[in-house]
Amino acid sequence: MGDKAGAMPVALRILARRDHSEAELRRKLQERGFGCGDTEAAVARMKGLGYLDDSRFARQWAESAVRNGRGFGPRIRLELLRRGVAEMIISEVLVSLTGDYQERQVLESVVARKFGSFDYRKADDREKRRIVSYLQRRGFSLSLILDVLHEQQGCQGNLF
Repeated sequence: MGDKAGAMPVALRILARRDHSEAELRRKLQERGFGCGDTEAAVARMKGLGYLDDSRFARQWAESAVRNGRGFGPRIRLELLRRGVAEMIISEVLVSLTGDYQERQVLESVVARKFGSFDYRKADDREKRRIVSYLQRRGFSLSLILDVLHEQQGCQGNLF
């Protein structure tokens, strides 16, 4: 489909909507019919102009995920890997995030926002498992989930 001149404006339009990883931009350009040469030229040009930066993308994406309760730790690692970010960059971002955000505080915020009116003492086992599973899928550790739910709900004894 596209020639070299056509890949640049398409890449700019893609990046104007939101930040992408290099791998995402490559995939989107190839899906639009651009060959490897045109795609690589456009990616290199976007990187050279500072419009494409995997470190910046990973940091912004991860911070957004943590702030919005979409993930923490292992979940962020998995999502960034899916987006084609290098493991080294992901590790740096996760180290940086653990300095900025404490897992307990993020988890408490998610629990208060998503399950504020939920009463663990009155819930059945199925509902408890549903909530714990939801939080685990977001990357929070089981022991911390149980601790936070126990503390916030004022439960005595086992949660299950």
